[in-house]
Amino acid sequence: MRVLHVGKYYPPVPGGMERVLQLLCEGERRQVDSSVLVAGTEGVTRREVCNGVPVTRAATIVTLGSVALSVALPWELRRMPADVTVVHEPNPVALVADFVTRRRGPLLVYFHSEVVRSKWKYNLFYRPFLDRVLRRADRILVASPPMAESAPQLAAYRDKCVVVPYGIDLSRFDTTPTLEARAAAIREDSALPLALFVGRLVSYKGVDVLLRAMVSVPARLTIVGDGPLRGSLQQLAADLGLGDRVRFSGVLTDDELIAHYRAARVFVLPSVTQAEAFGMVQIEAMASGTPVVSTNVPSGVPWVNRHGESGLVVPPGEVGPLSAALTAIVTDDALHRRLATAARARVERDFTAQRMASRTVALYREVLGEVADDVPKTASA
Repeated sequence: MRVLHVGKYYPPVPGGMERVLQLLCEGERRQVDSSVLVAGTEGVTRREVCNGVPVTRAATIVTLGSVALSVALPWELRRMPADVTVVHEPNPVALVADFVTRRRGPLLVYFHSEVVRSKWKYNLFYRPFLDRVLRRADRILVASPPMAESAPQLAAYRDKCVVVPYGIDLSRFDTTPTLEARAAAIREDSALPLALFVGRLVSYKGVDVLLRAMVSVPARLTIVGDGPLRGSLQQLAADLGLGDRVRFSGVLTDDELIAHYRAARVFVLPSVTQAEAFGMVQIEAMASGTPVVSTNVPSGVPWVNRHGESGLVVPPGEVGPLSAALTAIVTDDALHRRLATAARARVERDFTAQRMASRTVALYREVLGEVADDVPKTASA
């Protein structure tokens, strides 16, 4: 079975959607012949094999915001055969490419998140292409029940929605002497316990709310990631008098990031809108045995981090409750131990890459079986 994934980007380009695509393809390669088509970051098309997965990075003319304009991608899509095509959305270039090529055959749409843009621009330039793809999709995959239930883009297509939670490679988070030594060194860098944030520094992440909450939390904060708001957030930290209690570390290597997850007393995802659809970083922290404080945004975020089980959930945008939740986990050893144990157990049960890949491959076979059933049978002579 040949499966073609049409994504936005592919690692080493960072991002939660990109990481999910990588884990899914690497996991299902054991059962199907998966390949990937994405926009590249250069003016030439490149073909390579990444950890066993064939990846085509189509030439890009220019990048506007987070969208790469690639006239090569529709051409590549037209020439790449597949028994099943999977479009990873949001992905405007892929939607246009599907329209231009008039591609046929079994189609799955992996709906990773809603597009949060001005309404008139969205309705005029984006929604028609998205509706076309959703109409012809055989299945629409979502990572959580709240996404299927609440996303307005899916209202007319909920009968096609199937929940396949994201998963991670748990072996990356297993304890090793090297990992423990590095985590211990990170903890010893300060007398205070460590709170950790990982993500792009953009407005919907709510890092400004987190900085204000940290004023009264007896901990230091490491902010991993980069983005357009880094300068203003650094200035806010200085204005709040947080001084050396806040460190902006930029983007870390995988090994260093996992060591920070392990070293942290608490992980925090203070997002303020449903643009935070799931929060892969939550399950990475949970896999490290680190409790999570997240917000009750109308998406899969509070479904992943269960309040009182794997962490604590607070109202979005409110400094007081966020500060109180962080302080509780930082100062209460019994609460921390209980949440840490349950957090790891939840990932082992519900959020492994193997489980994600197996459930997705089952959907491919289901859809192909339905297509075969629709083909008229030729009578025997």
